[in-house]
Amino acid sequence: MTNASLILGELNDRDIDWMVTEGKRETIQAGAILIEENQPLDALYIVLSGTLNVSVAALGNQIVGKIGGGEVLGEMSFVDGRLPSATVQAAEDCCVLSISRPLLSQKLDEDVLFSLRFYRAITKFLSSRLRATVNNLGCDESTNLLPNKPPENGIQTEQDHRLDWIMQRLSG
Repeated sequence: MTNASLILGELNDRDIDWMVTEGKRETIQAGAILIEENQPLDALYIVLSGTLNVSVAALGNQIVGKIGGGEVLGEMSFVDGRLPSATVQAAEDCCVLSISRPLLSQKLDEDVLFSLRFYRAITKFLSSRLRATVNNLGCDESTNLLPNKPPENGIQTEQDHRLDWIMQRLSG
């Protein structure tokens, strides 16, 4: 399950419709930097397609991760107000849904139920990411106390359907 699926699963159809209506679909060319470490970030992004590399200056700009379709970027800086802790660069041409930070902040201030759902979603996502990080610290399956695996039954979840819905709305 992608982090967008975790987030979209907490939001209702009206919330998602607002994000699609108010957000902007942007094409990021291969090699372009979407988020630069220690530089102000003015949007929250949902990756619709493509692959981006994540690098950290303290590690000699080594690539520490890859981001693909269905991932959310900029959520940490949005929540804690701090500058990004990594650089995100397009490995290939990518498409993202960009939601302006001021616009999202205004929506959160004005719509308390949206705010509740949004922050609940971010909390679940960050918890999931922390569990995955702990699991990747060298635990084998027998000592894995914090499972964070998507269902292996191949069934598409409601959250996945919501991501598909966003893609259809943006392409139409």
